[in-house]
Amino acid sequence: MDVSQAVKQRISTRAFLDKPIGKSEVRDWLDRAQRAPSGGNLQPWRVIVVTGEEKQAVIDLAQKTLASNPRGEPTDRPIYPADLWEPHKSRRFRVGEMMYAELGIPREDKAARLQWFARNYRFFDAPLGVFFIIDERMGHGQWAHTGMYMQTLALLAEERGWGTCMQECWGILRQTLHDHFKLGPTEMVYCGMAVGWPDKDHPVNKLYAERATVDEVAELKGF
Repeated sequence: MDVSQAVKQRISTRAFLDKPIGKSEVRDWLDRAQRAPSGGNLQPWRVIVVTGEEKQAVIDLAQKTLASNPRGEPTDRPIYPADLWEPHKSRRFRVGEMMYAELGIPREDKAARLQWFARNYRFFDAPLGVFFIIDERMGHGQWAHTGMYMQTLALLAEERGWGTCMQECWGILRQTLHDHFKLGPTEMVYCGMAVGWPDKDHPVNKLYAERATVDEVAELKGF
């Protein structure tokens, strides 16, 4: 598989097979991703990978925390801006509607939509949950570099036949996760990632999100 194919076929996988991924495979995957771009070679990322009982402990913790506080914990780094503007607002709405259409869940069935969303906090039943840790003292550049690391992991996963789903939703449980993982005083969970073998027959994995055209996002000057 070449890079272009990996980029083209990567989706947010939201249904996985009950098929484990071994420790040696995970270590090799992480080792290869260490070649991700890093300004000044800071390599500001750190990861925690959970599976088995460790993954279940995180799932149980999330369920318990969200049962008493469905909106999650306060954060000064929200997932989206409070007043999202166009065209970004419409793009977000559109991909959500596309997903629920694939699942056959109508807009008026709020309970079913909430039930599906709650699967985020089960890693969509993926065998691996990955948490990306960053030091709060890092600047916006280092957050961008961490994103490059995440994309590198996602593309390397495609090469292996795995699927991934970036999960910023874990950001509403930062304090709980900080305590659970016994992070350092200035460390925080940026987000999570579900990783595993995709269930290609599940309707949610038929979703192929739309993207803006090059003319919408790029200016080519001096050519």
